[in-house]
Amino acid sequence: MVENPGDSKDQPFVDGRASALPEQQDAAKKMAEHAPDSIEKAGFKALNMPDKNDETRREDINLDVILDVPVTVSMEIGRTKINIRNLLQLNQGSVVELDRLAGEPMDVLVNGMLIAHGEVVVVNEKFGIRLTDVISPAERVRKLR
Repeated sequence: MVENPGDSKDQPFVDGRASALPEQQDAAKKMAEHAPDSIEKAGFKALNMPDKNDETRREDINLDVILDVPVTVSMEIGRTKINIRNLLQLNQGSVVELDRLAGEPMDVLVNGMLIAHGEVVVVNEKFGIRLTDVISPAERVRKLR
């Protein structure tokens, strides 16, 4: 039972928390008996990012855990915006003008993030991309933030 602070001490009242079952009250008493007198903070090791010049820390990084993670690689020639009316009028032979000039490099995207620029090549009768400019890892990380 809990006493209502606004009432006199002779008139206790019962709220939902104080009306616990006897088993719950016994369990709470046992927990209180075994509780330490002082509480210590949990110790955590500091997470330090490796310095660029520290080769020993680079060796500790194990990339094997992510090598089998699938990613989507896409090449983008260009983009355009058109309204639905014009989109519905497209048929075989229609030409859609893009926002890029002829001969301008394509974008290479991994999971939607730009990682490189390249040009179209043909290899064994299949299209491919020759990378002409790769975005630095530092710049890619900066774009994430």
